[in-house]
Amino acid sequence: MSACGDPQILDPADYEAAKEMARSADPAVRRRVAASPQTRPELLYFLAADTAAEVRQAIATNAGTPRQADLMLAKDREVAVRGALAQKVARLLPDLSADQASQIERLTLECLEALARDQATEVRGILSEALKELPGAPHGVINTLARDVELSVCAPVLQFSPILTDEDLADIIMRGPVAGALSAIAGRKQISASVADAIARSDDEAAMTALLANPSAQIREETLDRILDQAPQHEPWHAPLVRRPRLPARAVARLASFVADNLLKVLRERTDLDPAAAHALAEGVRARVNRGAGGNGAGAGVARGLVDFGEEELGHAPGDKDKAAERPSDKAARLNKEGKLTEKLLEGALAEGDRAFVLAGLGELAQLPMPIIDRIIGTHAPRAVTSLVWRCGLSMRFARQIQLRIAQIPPKTALMAREGILYPMSDDEMRWQLAFFGVEEKA
Repeated sequence: MSACGDPQILDPADYEAAKEMARSADPAVRRRVAASPQTRPELLYFLAADTAAEVRQAIATNAGTPRQADLMLAKDREVAVRGALAQKVARLLPDLSADQASQIERLTLECLEALARDQATEVRGILSEALKELPGAPHGVINTLARDVELSVCAPVLQFSPILTDEDLADIIMRGPVAGALSAIAGRKQISASVADAIARSDDEAAMTALLANPSAQIREETLDRILDQAPQHEPWHAPLVRRPRLPARAVARLASFVADNLLKVLRERTDLDPAAAHALAEGVRARVNRGAGGNGAGAGVARGLVDFGEEELGHAPGDKDKAAERPSDKAARLNKEGKLTEKLLEGALAEGDRAFVLAGLGELAQLPMPIIDRIIGTHAPRAVTSLVWRCGLSMRFARQIQLRIAQIPPKTALMAREGILYPMSDDEMRWQLAFFGVEEKA
């Protein structure tokens, strides 16, 4: 009997024996050669074209397989083969030496790119999971996976990959990723203020909830003000807002005006509020109770139970009129009704950094809802922002300040007044700019 007749006695580490086994009619024998770490590269390359999927899968798993064979397998007809290859190549990445850097670009990178574009979601998902936390993963491959149309593929790298830059994330957010992708971004360990701002400008309630619950997310005070403008209509945001670290005084006062009584108690029990925030909370609690917040039900008892805290902090008697916790939109409406919502008043609020009130004032004067105001400001487009201020009946000088300080438009691109005081666009052009946002002429 030839050696080939008894495959059990053949050793894949023996080159001649391995060659015989590689030509065996039995796929199980060929698979032994394909799986052996002792098999020579040329035999592995030969077996990469084997007719049996189990043999090719063993080749895909074998760390000794030459990259040329891996490239073949990246286009294999079997999903299981390509999935095994994705796991292996990603597993080998951290172990590649500096001397192999050129090979990464030419062979490994080409293989990874092919897998990142694989038609099977399962293969792309395997690659995403394998690469999601690798600091040395190729940027192009990670970027491709991050923009995938399947959440199971893009979510792992969006949430965990250290390779994605703020510019990458902002661009992905701006292009409107697949549902659930924003929540994955919002769960990252470190979120910059610019990325947090981009998420806050979306209409994704779940992503906003995740962002607010992320203590490492850097949220600018003006961004927080914009969130608070919408928060009363988004109950899922209330609990994470109340528990946000380093809450500014104005935010505390506003939260006290609308959160449920149980969350108001959470605010009261926080020990990390600075004196200004504690004072603002006391004002908010007292104002809420004086307004009869919570009605006559059981919840109202909780709010009234906190009023002693408010009186102790402030030294006020119950019943004093209080506007400290007044919502910006309510304040703007009241002042406009009283004829006091003037450009000078808004300039003062702008100087004090009260972004929320300035935006509320623009909404009131323009007779537009806050979501449209946010959308116009969020474009950072000089012509659109200037047209909004024009609709409010305010000066071009003030429009330039809104461009620079609220819309954060660079001075070089912000519109200048014509002849020192005039708007640089015609009325028709400004109406046309606003029409892009569904704004009709004032009645």
